[in-house]
Amino acid sequence: MSSSVVLKRTPLHDIHVALGGKMVPFAGWEMPVQYSAGIIAEHKAVRSGAGLFDVSHMGEFEVTGPDRNAFVNRVTCNDVGALKAGEVQYSALLTREGTFVDDCTVYRFEDKIMIVVNAANIDKDWTHVVDQKGGANVRLKNISDAVGLLALQGPKAEEVLQPACDLTLAEIGYYKFATGQVAGADCFVSRTGYTGEDGFEIYCRWRDTEALWRALEGPGRAQPIGLGARDSLRLEVAYPLYGNDIDDTITPLEAGLGWIVKLDKGAPFMGIDALRSQKARGGTRRCVGFKLLDRAIPRHGYPVYHEGRQVDLVRSGTMSPSLGIPIGTTYLPAAAAKPGTRFEVDCRGTRVPAEVVSRPFYTQGTARKGK
Repeated sequence: MSSSVVLKRTPLHDIHVALGGKMVPFAGWEMPVQYSAGIIAEHKAVRSGAGLFDVSHMGEFEVTGPDRNAFVNRVTCNDVGALKAGEVQYSALLTREGTFVDDCTVYRFEDKIMIVVNAANIDKDWTHVVDQKGGANVRLKNISDAVGLLALQGPKAEEVLQPACDLTLAEIGYYKFATGQVAGADCFVSRTGYTGEDGFEIYCRWRDTEALWRALEGPGRAQPIGLGARDSLRLEVAYPLYGNDIDDTITPLEAGLGWIVKLDKGAPFMGIDALRSQKARGGTRRCVGFKLLDRAIPRHGYPVYHEGRQVDLVRSGTMSPSLGIPIGTTYLPAAAAKPGTRFEVDCRGTRVPAEVVSRPFYTQGTARKGK
């Protein structure tokens, strides 16, 4: 007899339902996959205006104490030493084999570090981090259940957020953050996101999440956006999704994320030896972006064939709302992983021709990289 799983709910559950949100199970949570406008309209709202996402299901770990920077440098593969207070870094937690436990973002404060992880991996990630504490003079705290998180994304994100905020948002650069108030609530606001557009992620106390949402969502402000458009937006700009594009069988070097691996940072992080070896000998496969050359939609899990042999599955795939073409990601043999390579995707029994293309697929996003 199977027992029913009780799904967690974010502080905004009742608001999502009132807005017509179609609620679905996701990573142990009940989340809106779309609202009444539909996924395509929500996707286009983010590309052209401003959209608001509830991402309070994400996990946050706080690291304090004298050894905090050195400790996080040992448990993540990027270089925390390169961060100044008020800066954010994309990074990963890795296994001894150099594969992904999870991807994450690292926030460096004057007096602490925060690691933000994927909702589905919170428990696994927490155990992974705690197990490496050893004799380090740090205090580790899983603050996931105390933190609400909204993502406000789109070319009009700053215009929507500024009236509700006491920070000068124009002064917050890409992958930087500042502490202030939004809608009267203490927050920190980072110029980060998962869409390729300009925008912000706003961290607050769990109890303040609803007040922030009500200050930012509505006519003339931001449109509510569900998980469906979040996925199509991130795929168009080739941001990886754990469980699809990356997992515990894949290394950052294979995934095209070698830039987050700092082998010479002076900290022996987990997986460093395996990655040094893989880099020296060269990997056997690479993640690629592709487009289908006939009308079909490549779905996650569809078989992928190169030179008549199955080499992988579709990792992520959709009909791109911005480009109007079917796009996806997969892994091909390293020698074939270059733009122009032809292969096939088995779409429900029919092998459809595909071609490797450069990533990101969508290049018109407003994210202020380099500023």
